[in-house]
Amino acid sequence: QVQLEESGGGWVQAGGSLTLTCSASGSTFSIDTLGWYRQAPVKQRELSARISPCSSINYADFVRGRFIIYRDNAKNTVYLQMNSLKPEDTAEYSCRYLSGTYVNTWGQGTQVTVSS
Repeated sequence: QVQLEESGGGWVQAGGSLTLTCSASGSTFSIDTLGWYRQAPVKQRELSARISPCSSINYADFVRGRFIIYRDNAKNTVYLQMNSLKPEDTAEYSCRYLSGTYVNTWGQGTQVTVSS
């Protein structure tokens, strides 16, 4: 069974940075699109960024210019570097397969808390 495991969340002051890691199992990682989502309390889950197999990238407006998504196919890992964090970035962040055999597989999430 394919799995996604996030790590790197934590507490940070506004203006700080964190880098989240999503480690994936699954033999098709290098040819699949993956995304980072977030869900704040009482809000719907929303896509923050996604990256295609060839590293074509899309960002949501609320993270563009502050977050960077990248991947290392040799390590089956996708990263989300989060800079200039704001209190409104506080959420649980999860990664998800967006294509291929494992489409819609989610990780368990990692909590990010940004204090003002």
